[in-house]
Amino acid sequence: MKKVITSFGSAFKATSPTPPKEGLEKQKPGYITANPLSYNIIKQIRDELKKNHTEAETIIWEYLKNKKTGYKIRRQHIVDNFIADFICLPKKLIIEIDGKIHKFQKEYDQMRTERFKELKFTIIRFTNEEVKENPNEVFLQINQILENSVDPDSPPLEGLGEVI
Repeated sequence: MKKVITSFGSAFKATSPTPPKEGLEKQKPGYITANPLSYNIIKQIRDELKKNHTEAETIIWEYLKNKKTGYKIRRQHIVDNFIADFICLPKKLIIEIDGKIHKFQKEYDQMRTERFKELKFTIIRFTNEEVKENPNEVFLQINQILENSVDPDSPPLEGLGEVI
């Protein structure tokens, strides 16, 4: 049912240059994740997407908003030169709801995915049909992934070492 890809996705083609890699990777999971060179252009597109959300996005947002997963989820959030449908910044998780347009923009989606991988995000994708047919199941899968994922800013676990 779900597809998990280490990376990100959304529906906007970047026209601005990508910032140096040192910029976004070093940021803590704060809410400012956009490329400052293209932010003003992408913000206008993001604002339109927020006003004109799809039926599937509306349905799943009811399950995700107000920390119903235990984590703050943002919708239509700008990361670098792209807009993620939904994002949990502390867990570096992006949730994409794919409509029919994604069948025709596979190259673009792959390029976005690669950029999100570079930025250390994980992406999970659901189709519009999955969300419409069984939103509770989609929510449970998202919730499980959030609960089982390691916080990217937590210190590594230390083992007992080798017994000699």
